[in-house]
Amino acid sequence: MILASSQIIWTRVRQTLQLGGVKGIASRAWSRFWMQFAGFGYFGRIATRLATWFAPPYKERRYLARYNAKGYIAPNATIHHSKLQLGANVFIGDRVTIFQSENGGSVELGDRVHIHQDTCIETGKGGSLQIGADTHIQLRCQFSAYKGSIQIGRGVQIAPNCAFYPYDHGMAPGEPISKQPLQTKGSITIGDEAWLGFGAIVLDGVHIGKGAVVGAGAVVTSDVPDGAIAVGVPARAINMRSNLV
Repeated sequence: MILASSQIIWTRVRQTLQLGGVKGIASRAWSRFWMQFAGFGYFGRIATRLATWFAPPYKERRYLARYNAKGYIAPNATIHHSKLQLGANVFIGDRVTIFQSENGGSVELGDRVHIHQDTCIETGKGGSLQIGADTHIQLRCQFSAYKGSIQIGRGVQIAPNCAFYPYDHGMAPGEPISKQPLQTKGSITIGDEAWLGFGAIVLDGVHIGKGAVVGAGAVVTSDVPDGAIAVGVPARAINMRSNLV
């Protein structure tokens, strides 16, 4: 029985190697080699591009961030920010934009933060962004930090197409909105381990509590308590996670 099991295991290992396993091992060795030189500089960006030559696309490239404490920044990501601070093993995906407008505040990404493709992060006067460790941001999200900060806790899960705006336009009559100043009710804060569903929009002055859930398409204009489940436009708490057990 033991001999037969050993033969089966060895046969599967051999088949894996024959059917692309060696190629996979070689590909990872290639990526690991070039990722040790990856970084913000000119050569660092070239090294990152070389590391991706044989790597699979999209989320399958997340493993590259583990090969360098500086993390992985996609070669086609746009980074134009003098106050960007990166934790260890951060993943920044394809076509992500991190932009600093005039007098914009800092962007701080904690360890192992993942930001997926086509997400846009922008800080302007009076605004900043802090994202805690192990937070994952899916594709096409928008963080526009003007007038107030956006503070996101640890282990937060943010679905695609979410947007965060800690400001609003003035709307006084008799003056075009485009000429009115920005205004804010306060910063946005999101507690640890919260989960925001697809297309949720979070507006200025809002606090979303620890472990809270925000449903898809919700527009959050007021606070969401710890552990609450909030849905709708505007979002309202309809239940507590503690009631689901």
